[in-house]
Amino acid sequence: MSRLVVRREPRQAVTPAEFGKVAVLMGGDSTEREISLISGKAVLAALERRGVDAHAFDPGERPVADLVREGFDRAWNTLHGPGGEDGLIQGALEWLGVPYTGSGVLASALTMDKLKTKRVLVGAGLLAPEYAVLASEADLPSALERVGLPMMVKPSSQGSSVGITKVKTAAELPRAYAEARAVDPVVFAERFVAGPEYTVGVLGERALPSIRIEPATEFYDYEAKYFRDDTRYHCPSGLPESAEDELRAAALAAFRATDCHGWGRVDFMREAGSGRFYFIEINTTPGMTDHSLVPMAARRAGIDFETLVWRVLETSFARERKP
Repeated sequence: MSRLVVRREPRQAVTPAEFGKVAVLMGGDSTEREISLISGKAVLAALERRGVDAHAFDPGERPVADLVREGFDRAWNTLHGPGGEDGLIQGALEWLGVPYTGSGVLASALTMDKLKTKRVLVGAGLLAPEYAVLASEADLPSALERVGLPMMVKPSSQGSSVGITKVKTAAELPRAYAEARAVDPVVFAERFVAGPEYTVGVLGERALPSIRIEPATEFYDYEAKYFRDDTRYHCPSGLPESAEDELRAAALAAFRATDCHGWGRVDFMREAGSGRFYFIEINTTPGMTDHSLVPMAARRAGIDFETLVWRVLETSFARERKP
């Protein structure tokens, strides 16, 4: 049973004291721990500069129940991957009665599962690449026939492109399947959409300017996202106004269809030739590092990093402790 009441009316804070004592959740025990720590430290520093009573809190090193024992009023969640974006920490915070940033239990659990999210959004009318579930190695030949090459092989529930492989020949498929299966028992193959990649940040009810990504690697993988300095980001993305409007509308539609809230990021591929946008995935707790995309889009919209962090923290007002 939740000990929080949901109040979706937006509320803005005038003074730092209105937030009370804030825990910046960072680290955890997922494969994305390293990136979460970087994001968390950046968020913590920004809150401190704005005068918020903020403190680092690593659920990978201490019990979450300490949030109550130590009198925290709310949590800014920068936990990435399983445990942080899949509804687990959200459920724990609901039970403890600690308001938190971003999407709730259902939306977090759904969007962490790429396969289930794809099914929901295709049902809601969005375009997504053709796919095939790989329950075992016996499914590889039929996936080749149904999806074709090149294809992307993905674990269903990891973020930051962990375990994802671009497969260009049939001989590469068994290894790609094994690598994905090593991090998640649910694996699927997805048609590779040839064309530029775009991402759209969402803040409240607003879609931020889109970003076009030119990865330095074969595709926008973990290395290109966090450690390469030659991955290029274009913001503004260069889309004509009509296409920009279409893309941002699709991002908001995906957010609403999955019941996401507060902030996040929606990724698309634009097919060369047809110009159609294909939904790829939703991130409910995007990175907040110096390579991260939501801060980049926010800057383009006139929102500096400290203001962005403050605005995201305001999304925790959507949940209040029950009397």
